[in-house]
Parts: sequence; structure tokens; C-alpha cells
Amino acid sequence: MTMPFYASAEQIMRDRSEYARKNVARGRGVVALKYPGGVLFVADNASRSLHKLGELYDRVGFAGAGRYNEFESLRVAGVRYADVWGYSNSRRDVSGQAIANMYAANLGAIFTEQQKPFEVEICVAEVGPSADEDQLYRLTYDGSIVEEPQFAAMGGESDAISERLRSAYQPETTIEAGLRMAVDALSAGRRDAAALQARDLEVAVLDRTRALRCFRRIPTSELTDLLPSAPPEADSGRSPEPEA
Repeated sequence: MTMPFYASAEQIMRDRSEYARKNVARGRGVVALKYPGGVLFVADNASRSLHKLGELYDRVGFAGAGRYNEFESLRVAGVRYADVWGYSNSRRDVSGQAIANMYAANLGAIFTEQQKPFEVEICVAEVGPSADEDQLYRLTYDGSIVEEPQFAAMGGESDAISERLRSAYQPETTIEAGLRMAVDALSAGRRDAAALQARDLEVAVLDRTRALRCFRRIPTSELTDLLPSAPPEADSGRSPEPEA
């Protein structure tokens, strides 16, 4: 009789972590950073219909990286959770921390109980009445949750993106400077090292000055004005052909 296959719990968890981490790293990067007016989200995403960024509630936003169908299901679950909680209690009782804790519990249960973990990293952000009260939570595939003081980088080469942001971030940055900073960091984290243009980006903000719903998407036409123009192509060294 053959012996049944055996692997220690530690080895199983290690294999699941490596599997999820590698698959998340294959995707494009996402950055969320604080600025005096709220929270800025920037995603390397050329799709106009498959969004990585979204609204969870009045003052709460969401960003996801990794496998689209999995972080989209988490976003929908967060919207439902916030709607039920706000309807049962008060809209002011819905907080980014409560939603992040719900996500952490669900991701942790999936990671330990199911054979395949979710291949995602997500961010939950909330804007408060002042910049000191803004909250930024980053969650990984195993349910780990970290409150980020300034910015969060997910997906792709997240270490390279974080390093570039760490060296350039200023707390009093404007939204224009923050956008350029995020785009520069995302470009550095791409495997092809290509500079990102407005058409390659999905950008949104949580604007604390808005009356009720703070989430707003920034269209490509507005991004074109905010981002520096692409550098001119290098001269090939060939003389122009004579006119006919």
C-alpha cells in the first residue's frame, strides 16, 4: 500500500504565499497616496471598462491589483457591506477601517481554508474632515492588513515602486505633483521600463471638499493637461529624403 502524500502546514502556507505573490507581481502596479486635499489613486490600466479603482461608500475608496475577477468580487462585497451597515445604523458609522477589517477576515479565511488563495492586493482609503484623519489600509492575499502613513504600492514591481515613492514623496504635495510622482514610480516598476502616458492610466481621487460622495474619476482629457508631454523622438541620423 502506498503512503498518502504529506506536507506540513508550514510548507503548505509557504507554497500558497509564493503562488499568490508571484501571480500578483505579474500584474500592473497601483499607487494610492495622501495629499492635502484627500487621497489620490493611480493605476497602470489602459482599459476603459475594467476598473481597478472604485467607490465603496461616501468617503471610502477602493483599489485592487492582481486577478481582476477576484478583487472585483471583493469590491462588490465591500459595497454591499457598507450599504447594509449604513442603512441599519447611520451613514456616518461606515468607516474605511471597518471595511478593511471585513476584507482581512475574509481573505484570511480563504487563504487558510481553501486550496487556492486569492491572487490580490487591495487598498481601502477613507478621507476625513482634515488631512490628519485620512486613513489608508493595504491588504494582501493572506489577510494581512497594514495602515500606511503616506502611500501604498500594490502589484507589479511593488518594491521598486515603493522605493521611488519613498525618495520623492512630500506630505504637502499638490495633486498635480502627486500624479507625476505616482506615474514616475509606476513607470519605474514596469518590466519594459516604458514611460506611461495619459491613455495608459486610470486615475481617481477622494476629494474631501465634495459635499457627500467624495470619489471622482479623472478623465483622460484632464490627465493630458496634468501630465508632462512625451519627449520628442530621437533623431535617427538619416538625412531627409528629397521631395518628389
